[in-house]
Amino acid sequence: MYKIMMIEDDVKIRKIVAETLKKWQYEVVEVTEFDQVMIEFEQSEPHLILLDINLPVFDGYYWCRQIRTVSKVPIIFLSSRNQNMDIIMAINMGGDDFIQKPFDLDILVAKISALIRRKYTYEEAENIHFNHRGLKLNVTNSTIEYNGQTTELSRNEFVLLQFMMRKVGKIVAREDLMQALWNEEQFIDDNTLTVNVNRMRRKITALGLEDFIITRKGMGYIIE
Repeated sequence: MYKIMMIEDDVKIRKIVAETLKKWQYEVVEVTEFDQVMIEFEQSEPHLILLDINLPVFDGYYWCRQIRTVSKVPIIFLSSRNQNMDIIMAINMGGDDFIQKPFDLDILVAKISALIRRKYTYEEAENIHFNHRGLKLNVTNSTIEYNGQTTELSRNEFVLLQFMMRKVGKIVAREDLMQALWNEEQFIDDNTLTVNVNRMRRKITALGLEDFIITRKGMGYIIE
């Protein structure tokens, strides 16, 4: 379970957001001692931080700088401030995103999920060895290797191949592949999916490996 730390002095907002996040199976740590933020951070070791700018004792910019001296944990600023300079300062201080109050809870959850996915799923993937039928997928540089030859993949091709290689021997529906790309903020249609899969196939075939991705008509694709 991923842990979210909230540094927000508006009790009403804090409680509403916390309840929503718990429904999405996140663990929530609510900071209430605003002169003890770093102590709470070190003790709780959160996976992501929601940080207000206007806070008692020190502002959010201060705490962002302090956290960045010891951690690269994703930080989303939540603030009623709406000037461009506020957003620029938040990002320059080390923030990963900025959401203006009042905000839609669904959008907040979506942004949290995207940041956590990019930060932790990719880091975990770097420790996973994708190798099937002699074809190796390098998650660190988005390349494939076969028989001593290497070819680069586009971002879409990498997402698709990684998704399918996690499910070797199972049919992967086209809808699931499109959802995987949507989750990576790559907005494609059915025809574009076909183009990406065919291009990826040609690259694999050019390395000398035939029939690596098989089409199951009306069902999807399978790596056998």
